[in-house]
Amino acid sequence: MKRREFVAKSGIAAAALSASGPMWGMNTVFDKNSDVRIGIVGTGDRGGGLAPIINEIPGMSVTACCDILPFRLESGLQKAGGKAKGYSDYRSLLDDKNVDAILVTVPFSEHAKVATDALDATKHVYCEKTLAKGYQGIQELVAKVKTSKNIFQTGHQYHSSRLYTHVVELINQGKIGKIVAFDCQWNRNGNWRRPVPDPKWERMINWRMYREYSGGLVAELCSHQLDFVNWVLKATPQKVVGIGGIDYWKDGRETFDNVQLIYSYENGVKATFTCLTGNAMDDYKIKVMGDKGTIILDYVNAWFYPEGAEEKELGEVDGVSGATVNWVKGKGIPLEVEHLDPSKQALMDFRDSIRNNTKPTSDITTGANAAVCVQMGLDAMIDERIVEWDFN
Repeated sequence: MKRREFVAKSGIAAAALSASGPMWGMNTVFDKNSDVRIGIVGTGDRGGGLAPIINEIPGMSVTACCDILPFRLESGLQKAGGKAKGYSDYRSLLDDKNVDAILVTVPFSEHAKVATDALDATKHVYCEKTLAKGYQGIQELVAKVKTSKNIFQTGHQYHSSRLYTHVVELINQGKIGKIVAFDCQWNRNGNWRRPVPDPKWERMINWRMYREYSGGLVAELCSHQLDFVNWVLKATPQKVVGIGGIDYWKDGRETFDNVQLIYSYENGVKATFTCLTGNAMDDYKIKVMGDKGTIILDYVNAWFYPEGAEEKELGEVDGVSGATVNWVKGKGIPLEVEHLDPSKQALMDFRDSIRNNTKPTSDITTGANAAVCVQMGLDAMIDERIVEWDFN
């Protein structure tokens, strides 16, 4: 389905992408004294990596794992502590009455189908980012969540980070003044490939390299930062322009090994996104620039640069009691906030949403907004044109 056809036909999706409240009747009942029993669908790097983290969280446990690759399933079961049941077909896992919720960590192209089937099986769903591939996939999943009574959380884990939440609150309070621009990057130096024990598994293991399954760097990395910009601005972009290429890794990949995107928001705010695989300088960084200062974020830290300020010493910063901080050369004033690993916190928040029947902060609406931004960026680069947001 082409984008304009999707826009014209999708009243449901258009409503979902607004800033309205909950879109589903959350009236499920869960025993707060019971563990939330998780079934992981897809036990590759992400799914397998989250298995031991889930088992560390009080009130959560991995009870089932599924993967179509036997060695991946075996690895996932080991990481889950050897107590989970293994499946080669996720539909059989969905029939397991000992599973309350599904963690969807399959390739990007399969997100919408697996998540939809999980909701049909009356399971709660944590769907890894990016929400869904293509406008039709987004549309179908939005429609399904709207009619479901189960909890649905999108895996943009920085929405759960207490540091990121604190930064958004500071920006809303006027800490950096009027927002002028965002500058986001996520640079790596490596070919982004996983080892393949047998050539027949190439496309299954290295699915990120192939457009049939993947949105490449934009979906796998930039999507987190796109979600953050939408969150801060409480808006979606008006248009995007960008360029990408396969310029460094000449290895048969189909997805770009470098991307440069500019999204334009209301009031003239521009957000730039750079993602490289041939140079890792500064790694991951988000700069939020305002007329009174700048906040810079990495994975787990944040710093404030007042406009025109030089070295400073403050006794208290932003209401954080007892925080005596110094201007750190090259990094600004640290913003000190206690917080957990964002992925672990996101899973804890998912557990609490299920137990308390509350809407996740990273829900279907924020997830769909970020997914549309991803597809817009891909269209802009692949078609070499300006792509506008026209969901009105």
